[in-house]
Amino acid sequence: MSRTTMMIDPGLPTGLFTDVISSHGQYVGLVKFGWGTALVTRDLDRKLGVLREAGIGFYFGGTLFEWYLVQDRLDDYLALVERTGATHIEVSNGTIPLDQPAKAGYVRRMAQYRPVLSEVGYKDAERSAQLSPADWVGAIREDLDAGAELVITETRESGRSGMARPDGHLRDDVLRAVLARVDAGRLLFEAPTKDLQVELIRELGPEVNLGNIAAADLVGVETLRRGLRGDTLLQMTPCAAGFPLPRTVSVA
Repeated sequence: MSRTTMMIDPGLPTGLFTDVISSHGQYVGLVKFGWGTALVTRDLDRKLGVLREAGIGFYFGGTLFEWYLVQDRLDDYLALVERTGATHIEVSNGTIPLDQPAKAGYVRRMAQYRPVLSEVGYKDAERSAQLSPADWVGAIREDLDAGAELVITETRESGRSGMARPDGHLRDDVLRAVLARVDAGRLLFEAPTKDLQVELIRELGPEVNLGNIAAADLVGVETLRRGLRGDTLLQMTPCAAGFPLPRTVSVA
């Protein structure tokens, strides 16, 4: 999978969703229907048709996987995946009491049906804060070894949990440890806020995989990737750093 921008749909009106994909679909690699919204979206099939026409993959948030799993209804979940033609499956343990080895087992099992996006990190900020850098590395590598196509690093929709600190910035110790042991191309970093988007693009470059991007932020993220925004202009524009600004040309 090449550079990915994953857009999250938290329940957008169908007309707005259609307009966003029509106008900005070229900047979207995947769409995630957030948490359990797919089960209460009346026009879900219409949205899926829009994505199929645009050639954009989609999947359901990991919380929906957990909702089915905790009820021992995994067959029903797989039936939903099959009926809708979801292109990927997200496997997570952000809320339910499922330990990491067991989660990796589900990654291996679900990979028989669809490419798997696994998620590391918890919804609860305090619980995530207890994960050491070594814990993050171990979980990510275990999921990749189990067959995950990409591993998502949790930050929630707020950008203040998981790999993000309560102040909304990245846990530098975790990021450094992970990048020392894992190819960044195998990671999808949740970055719902501009601060996280800027930090990750500055650290990893414009090809970094970014997730939980709001529909309204798609163009903004693309401009950050291209250095067309002040936050990344000097980092992304060739020859910009270290050169004097051109003289102002006066017009007679």
